Amino acid sequence: MKKLTTLITLGTLAATLAFAARPNLVYIMADDCTHREFGCYGGQAFTPNIDRLAREGMLFKRCFQAAPMCSPTRHNIYTGLYPVKTGAYPNHTFAKHGTKSIVHYLQPLGYRVALSGKTHIAPKEVFPFEYSGKDNNPEMEVIDRLMAESKSAGTPFCLFATSNEPHTPYNKGDPSRYPPEKVTLPPYYVDTPLLRVQFSKYLAEVTYYDGQVGDILRLLEKHGIKDNTFVMVTSEQGNSFPFAKWSCYDSGLQSAMICRWPGVIKPGSVANAMVEYVDVCPTFINAAGAEVPEILDGKSFMDVLKGKTDEHKKYVYGIMTTRGIINGSDHYGIRSVRSGTHKLIVNLTPEVEFKNACTQSAEFKSWEDKAAAGDANAAELVQRYRFRPAIELYDIVKDPLEMRNIADNPEHAPVIKELQAQLDAWMLAQGDKGAQTEMEALEHQTRSRKKR
Repeated sequence: MKKLTTLITLGTLAATLAFAARPNLVYIMADDCTHREFGCYGGQAFTPNIDRLAREGMLFKRCFQAAPMCSPTRHNIYTGLYPVKTGAYPNHTFAKHGTKSIVHYLQPLGYRVALSGKTHIAPKEVFPFEYSGKDNNPEMEVIDRLMAESKSAGTPFCLFATSNEPHTPYNKGDPSRYPPEKVTLPPYYVDTPLLRVQFSKYLAEVTYYDGQVGDILRLLEKHGIKDNTFVMVTSEQGNSFPFAKWSCYDSGLQSAMICRWPGVIKPGSVANAMVEYVDVCPTFINAAGAEVPEILDGKSFMDVLKGKTDEHKKYVYGIMTTRGIINGSDHYGIRSVRSGTHKLIVNLTPEVEFKNACTQSAEFKSWEDKAAAGDANAAELVQRYRFRPAIELYDIVKDPLEMRNIADNPEHAPVIKELQAQLDAWMLAQGDKGAQTEMEALEHQTRSRKKR
């Protein structure tokens, strides 16, 4: 009996040591949330759990994604590849046959790789996660069990907890915390009573998402694995009000990112390095102790996390495709490139009216009503949203909300030339043929594939 007890003890010790050898990886993501809302980013949403995580880890001030829509964003994160390269660039999309995802990279390292919550990815052979979720939200009971089983078996896990909040409809959280008449609206919104009511409900759902983050962080503490877990929290693309989601402005492409990894990341640190969602997969592979495959577009920012550098990328890129989206323009392609100081946006069909689900919303119609009633500011914003020039250039240092297009100023011609060259090179490397790629978007949607 004593020998058996010793063997069991040694087995348990071995499992514990194996479990501790590689960190657990936890990625928590919102849905349709503008990064500026979180308290730690100076926002008005009540986000105590995310704010605490920022104090315990690192807050990224310049994190970006490649597409301002749900499905291409998620393919981007899990594959470490930009949207056109995988074929997953429209919404409701799927990755090309033979594409590898983070599951294929981490499972050989001994990881259980799970996704709990919103999926919006295809096909399953490219994304063979352990799936769970309730109403497109993380399933806490399953996550609790995953942590317990992984610790007991000495198996590290990688969890993607993908929330559906604050995606419309705004029906979760407590809007009474945000009286409509007291909320602060950004200057690129038309101030209407309906918009204020909806924005109040939206902020309530941001707080609801913060509660989900808190639930997962508490589960890590419950199982005693906080110190060996690398946590990353993001906000995904911007909200579904105008000039955010479905746009290549920073309000649509910039994301919050907060990382905590005890013993690796200095608490309370801030990173100015420009990183992208495409970098998440290689960073997780690196954190797991493996070399990053050269095939990936993304680049590990491990040295940023460790405080060895505050630089990562000189340029970040964006792509928006309306073809095939709900109420979208038949074809309206947008491409963008951003340096540390300027953003260049190229609208491929400026003669076409820009449309999406937002332009059909009651909130946008309230903007149009105010414009029709003679409000000059409302008229200017409605016009600016519906019709875009071929080229937009913004000085994002002086004009972080991208309110003043300076592309027509000859003084900025060298900046446009430099950024256009970077964008052209990126598109060429991705196989992005601009207008032709836009017209082929329907071939890359899951519903189109099902018809064939």
